[in-house]
Amino acid sequence: MSDLNRGYARPIPVDHADMSVDTGLRSFMLGVYNKVALGLLLSAALAFVTSSFPPVRDLMFRVVEGRLVGMTILGMIVSFAPLAVILFSSFALRNPTEKSAGITYWTIVSLMGASLGVVMLVYTGASVVSTFLITSAAFGALSLVGYTTKKDLTAMGSFLIMGLIGIMLASIVNIFLKSSAMAFMVNVLGVLIFSGLIAYDTQRLKMSYYEMGGDKAAMGVATNFGALSLYLNFINLFQFLLSLLGDRR
Repeated sequence: MSDLNRGYARPIPVDHADMSVDTGLRSFMLGVYNKVALGLLLSAALAFVTSSFPPVRDLMFRVVEGRLVGMTILGMIVSFAPLAVILFSSFALRNPTEKSAGITYWTIVSLMGASLGVVMLVYTGASVVSTFLITSAAFGALSLVGYTTKKDLTAMGSFLIMGLIGIMLASIVNIFLKSSAMAFMVNVLGVLIFSGLIAYDTQRLKMSYYEMGGDKAAMGVATNFGALSLYLNFINLFQFLLSLLGDRR
């Protein structure tokens, strides 16, 4: 995973100015996008099950008269488990293989999907669907920008990472302050930050393809971890947009 660090610093080589037409690159990026799409499909299915199938729903959420009132211990464990898996894989997978990277990706996707059942319980179905479509359109446009731009986005990426840390800290503080104004600011900044990260991570993946020099094993690992980065960007953008635009039940 270390070779796909967000802090990966490099100038864009002049001789790669026309790399958007490279067939190998297209194949690599298509593999990443296909994995993201399948991950989102699995997440949606799991979210539906954990929010709509009472025997499963009641294991994770406390629901009274159709309204979410809290989470069970299992629900809280599942919600925080993706972060634990990411931290564990960062330290444990020093030399990841395609198989171990794939297991990491699908484990996180499954846990995220199960925990996203809370979204279906808090917001109306129409809000969830419309926000998902908006997020999909924004993701496609932003990823296209990252794929085609000749501008090096490394500096912007470093700035966005600092901003991400900032909104995480602000969110923790607001758990105690319960300020609606701060929550609104965090949501707006979250949309901006993850929009930028989609473009940045797309360009980073494009550059990493050329750094790997056709190494099939490295590309297998990069496909999984690249899909993970874009998947997490999509989910976070979706949640921040839903907080701003969604209608609660």
